[in-house]
Amino acid sequence: MTDKPSRPTSVDELFERAAALAGKRFSELAEQVGLTAPENLRRDKGWVGQLLELHLGATAGSKPTQDFPELGVELKTLPVTPEGEPLETTFVCSAPLTSIEGVQWATSNVRNKLQHVLWLPIDGRREIPVPDRVVGSAFLWAPNEKEEAQLRADWEEHMDRIALGQVESITARQGEVMQIRPKAADGSVLTDAIGPEGTIIKVRPRGFYLKKDFTRAILQRIFA
Repeated sequence: MTDKPSRPTSVDELFERAAALAGKRFSELAEQVGLTAPENLRRDKGWVGQLLELHLGATAGSKPTQDFPELGVELKTLPVTPEGEPLETTFVCSAPLTSIEGVQWATSNVRNKLQHVLWLPIDGRREIPVPDRVVGSAFLWAPNEKEEAQLRADWEEHMDRIALGQVESITARQGEVMQIRPKAADGSVLTDAIGPEGTIIKVRPRGFYLKKDFTRAILQRIFA
């Protein structure tokens, strides 16, 4: 299959495609779409996500919309251990640092991205060459009442700090289930943000990330 798969027309079709990837090695999946799997991901951090997007027919890329907007579904990969332990936090989306008057949880990009997620656990063992790693069992998830309340509380706390010009004092420890931290590859990338005096300052871009304890709880709820 060197042709790019068409976009799925239903959530069921999308899930069937994702379920069919379970147990497949990255090298096999890469060959099917005319790619070569890198030996490691140090310089190719987003490679796995792009590979799986190709197989599933996603086209949103890094746009601030869901990966499958017509289905209302976002795709998230989750590197895990053989025991199902998440190995890293999960990037949700970029955090707005200016022009945030009137922003609300109900219409936020975080809520839009997380209202219905297709999770694809992947083999995250760094001692295994990337070509030999495999895809796990896909599952669909929507936050329950408790999870939505946790996400909303963290989002509101982080956005309050940003609005008050405290973005530089936000640490990754803050937030019960979702943190904010710098997302640029290096410190040379800067963007506008609200400063302590209400003026515009330059800071590293920030992103929202789900903490590992939260994704661990999701896995336990789904696979219990």
